[in-house]
Amino acid sequence: MLIEENEVPLAALPIEAFKSHLRLGTGFSETTVQDAVLEGFLRAALAAIEGRTSKALLARDFAWEVRGWQDPAGQPMPLAPVSALLEVVRIAAEGAETVLDTALFRLVADAHCPMLAPVATLLPSVPTGGAMRVRFTAGYSTTWGDLPADLAQAVLLLAAHYYEFRSETALTQGCMPFGVTALLERYRVVRLGGGVVQ
Repeated sequence: MLIEENEVPLAALPIEAFKSHLRLGTGFSETTVQDAVLEGFLRAALAAIEGRTSKALLARDFAWEVRGWQDPAGQPMPLAPVSALLEVVRIAAEGAETVLDTALFRLVADAHCPMLAPVATLLPSVPTGGAMRVRFTAGYSTTWGDLPADLAQAVLLLAAHYYEFRSETALTQGCMPFGVTALLERYRVVRLGGGVVQ
């Protein structure tokens, strides 16, 4: 279970750049009347792209609960890039929580699949019937201007697609324009399962 602890602040969203991208008219007295609508489309596009790529674009904190380590020698993280490990909490079956020393862990950087690894041989055991909660910071940047250019462009393209087709209900589920998928291709995580590349 992955929980976003704080949302992307409004100041970090490129509202004005999005207006320019959409070529919205200027010179009217109510220039901010659509800002809330544009914000919604930008947030939706951001969430869709982060979900498709397993990458956090704008930096924020997350809490992740696991019921068992995939590999006690190193656990793949659910998002990339991870910049900081904030806290690891052992949760007993009855709900009692114990905060573990973060010095017991190290982050192994990777563009697609960072790892939570032990400093010693193995990660601390997950209690039977309990869980571990890992809090961390993930994201390429705190500001829009420092994002990789192709990811920033993909968000604008997808948000514009949502804006232009906001009344359309016939699109198939998961529909994403080709230009967006092409920009995201190098960020997608390739998963192998049953001999099939997904």
